[in-house]
Amino acid sequence: MLINRRLFLKTLYGIGLSLFYPSLANTNIKNSYLTREIPKTKESIPVIGMGTWISFNVGHNLKARNERTKVLDTFFQLGGGLIDSSPMYGSAEEVLGYALKKIGKPQPTLFSATKVWTSSLAEGNEQYHDSLNLWGVKQLDLYQIHNLLGWKKHLPILQNLKRDGKIRYIGMTTSHGRRHDELENIIRHTDIDFVQLTYNILDREVENRLLPAAQDNGVAIIANRPFQGGELFSQFAHQPLPVWSKEIDCHNWAQFFLKFTISHPAITCAIPATSQVSHMIENMGAMQGRLPDANMRTQMIEYINKLNA
Repeated sequence: MLINRRLFLKTLYGIGLSLFYPSLANTNIKNSYLTREIPKTKESIPVIGMGTWISFNVGHNLKARNERTKVLDTFFQLGGGLIDSSPMYGSAEEVLGYALKKIGKPQPTLFSATKVWTSSLAEGNEQYHDSLNLWGVKQLDLYQIHNLLGWKKHLPILQNLKRDGKIRYIGMTTSHGRRHDELENIIRHTDIDFVQLTYNILDREVENRLLPAAQDNGVAIIANRPFQGGELFSQFAHQPLPVWSKEIDCHNWAQFFLKFTISHPAITCAIPATSQVSHMIENMGAMQGRLPDANMRTQMIEYINKLNA
């Protein structure tokens, strides 16, 4: 789905991003960006979000905090929406709240997504209120149970929070290919809105069962580790992009990897993390232009397999 961005180019050049980061000129920025619908409500969100694991865990380092503020501001300037965090991520939520406050003006596209991460209901209640305070928001858009920890205890609490309008959506998360059998059972038999799982061009196990299960049951999917924690760049960034990648408006490896992930019809949003403005610009370029079809996706896999041989 495409959403028109009025005055997008005017705003973009007004903030001078293309001047300070010439790579932006190669991202084929247009007047629209790609979104996907949340199946349960048909609300649309941008297909590229932002993770905060490691990248925003900078403690009280003021210089690092201000650098992350620039990263976050760039994310919003280029149409970003969903931001994912967790109490597990050290100071990430606190730093995120600092950056949101420093940016100052409200961000209408902000889609706040965080997690409860404890087996204790009492600690879970504390984490919920801490997240609200740290983010500086009155309502969380998505509240997830991190790595399924204590999910049977926490789910009724999240359902009450949703019923009372304190959160908008409920989710479950996994990472690194863990707990797939349990997650599939939850998707098929539990009333949730989102799942978060690992999916990238090398980690495709979820295509067999989890992605179809989510599609069958109207569950949105957030893809974490779309760069395999940076390993995809370590393995392939020294290699040339295939010439045919221009057919899907890819101008760098970040866009190649992200466009593969978000082109699967079951994926609602991918959440790459970065601490650099220039990398954020590359990531957000994946929301522009054409996506690979099934044949192109196969071609992308074959190219990566050839490089990986």
